[in-house]
Amino acid sequence: MKQYQTLLFDLDDTLLDFGQTENQALMKLFTELQLPLTDDMKETYKMFNTGLWRAHEEGKIERDELVNTRFAIFFEHYGKKVDGVEYERKYRNYLDEGHHLIDGALELIQELYQKYDLYIVTNGVVSTQERRLKDSGLAPYFRHVFVSEEVGYQKPRKEFFDYVFQHLGKVELDKTLIIGDSLTSDIKGGLNVGIDTCWFNPHRIVNNLAVKPTYEIAELEELKRIVLNNRS
Repeated sequence: MKQYQTLLFDLDDTLLDFGQTENQALMKLFTELQLPLTDDMKETYKMFNTGLWRAHEEGKIERDELVNTRFAIFFEHYGKKVDGVEYERKYRNYLDEGHHLIDGALELIQELYQKYDLYIVTNGVVSTQERRLKDSGLAPYFRHVFVSEEVGYQKPRKEFFDYVFQHLGKVELDKTLIIGDSLTSDIKGGLNVGIDTCWFNPHRIVNNLAVKPTYEIAELEELKRIVLNNRS
């Protein structure tokens, strides 16, 4: 196996459990609004939200449009008109509070920190991602956090990674590995710039896409087998 030096980590659903954070934020939002939140409603929101983020990844909509319209679109589905910007503001406050770690994430990063240059590459909002990293205890172990809002482009676009590598300075692409849960964002993005990729696939989803990762793991612990075995 290759000896890597630079490890690029996605954040949501790779190191932090966004599903738990999202559920908690939605519950708090609906409690504040004094509205019921059923399991069906949660799944419907996630369906709309996932579709909007996918459109953002493909460059079809801007981030501001995504976050400021998703609740208006969701409630319109149930025949209710709301102020999407105001609901987003309320939701964002609760989302910022969530920093649930994926099992083994902190321990893994603490170990890899001793041997590798670690960076975060994530789509999202700067203030949210930076606060969640800090509150989770992960922040001190990363040299820099690259967030799509600040970069101006989102994964998987090549421009996002071009920005990252321009700011990293002298980095050898063949010694760089990206680790993430999304085939269409992290893995495709890595392939777009010619670096090795590791798909974190804890739910063992069947890959029916043309996007083929260099490695695939179901638990974060397995990453050590890939990056540490041949490390002196």
